Amino acid sequence: MSDLEAFRKEVRAWLEENCPKEMRDAGAGGEDSICWGGKRWTFESEAQKIWLGRMAEKGWTVPSWPKEYGGGGLSKEEVKILKAEMRAIKARSPLESFGIWMLGPALLKYGTHEQKAHFLPPIARGEIRWCQGYSEPNAGSDLASLQCKCEDKGDHWLINGQKVWTSYADEADWIFVLVRTDPKATKHTGISFILVNMEQDGVSTKPIKLISGKSPFCETFFDDATVPKEHAPGVSAIVGELNKGWDVAKYLLTHEREMIGGGGSASLIAARSPGEIAAQKTGLDAGGRLDDSMLRAKIAQADVDGWAFMLTMERMKDEAKAGQGTGANSSMLKYYGTELNKRRYELMMDAGGSDELEWEGERTKDGKLARGWLRTKANSIEGGTSEVQLNIIAKRILELPGA
Repeated sequence: MSDLEAFRKEVRAWLEENCPKEMRDAGAGGEDSICWGGKRWTFESEAQKIWLGRMAEKGWTVPSWPKEYGGGGLSKEEVKILKAEMRAIKARSPLESFGIWMLGPALLKYGTHEQKAHFLPPIARGEIRWCQGYSEPNAGSDLASLQCKCEDKGDHWLINGQKVWTSYADEADWIFVLVRTDPKATKHTGISFILVNMEQDGVSTKPIKLISGKSPFCETFFDDATVPKEHAPGVSAIVGELNKGWDVAKYLLTHEREMIGGGGSASLIAARSPGEIAAQKTGLDAGGRLDDSMLRAKIAQADVDGWAFMLTMERMKDEAKAGQGTGANSSMLKYYGTELNKRRYELMMDAGGSDELEWEGERTKDGKLARGWLRTKANSIEGGTSEVQLNIIAKRILELPGA
């Protein structure tokens, strides 16, 4: 038996013994079934709390991170096996967070040992929830135009300005922020990447209500926010070099685009597939196929495109781990992944018919599908619009003349 086969056997046995039966319903509850962690998090059940605790103890909430920083230290082949075995029993992800998707990878690349040791283990255990402070009212797609000011006051930093579209800022414990530390520098320099406690004086949030009726986004305000230069002895508030935060920002954005494009956000997880909804609504013909040939063809095409996209994601992950980097390819994943997700929800709405337009009521769980469908419209805007991604693809991947 090879080492990987032995590992698979070990993982299968461990999951069977440790994954509570209530946690074997991945996707059934959509966004509501996801554990986000953080100081303000309320577990929906004792099983959810137990599942997170057991996975965190193994380091499997972040299986590829080094063990010394709360991870599992697994190889890419072992991570694939772990995920495959979790899918086989429909195990829920024990924890999702911006700390795992975005800040963690940035700290692993640019952080000091002290920063990693201080911030990464609480992320892995789900104890601290992070949000992102990038966009501003006049600096969204043109992010480098940001003006949020951070002044060096000797023993501390003083931040003044506003951020917008800060997802779940009203529920987060900490925020990673892009600030301008040298106003005289050129556009892409003079920017730093700083870590700020949301509970400190001078930081406040205001929710932004969306078309879906929910409010994952916020405005975040910094009014004379005083940030210590070190959050603990030797743990600098600045990640990377002062005035060179744009390098950290770009690296983090590639992970954000991968996450959004790959449907990593819990908001993209649907309880049912287009085929399941169509089968319930239109029924099956004598051959056991959907009794609507046009809809059947659309769903088949979407499934083929979805599998092709997933395989492309896997290939790019392997290339990244082999040292080739994702770089501008993340724009391709972000663009195509969000377009696929919109198509998927539109198919589900087509399949469900007018019943799925119900906004309130127990039958549709208060318009769960309709709200999800509307939410997908934001996917091609957040994290850089589709137009921005197409521009990057034209310039840096296709190298089109004049792009």
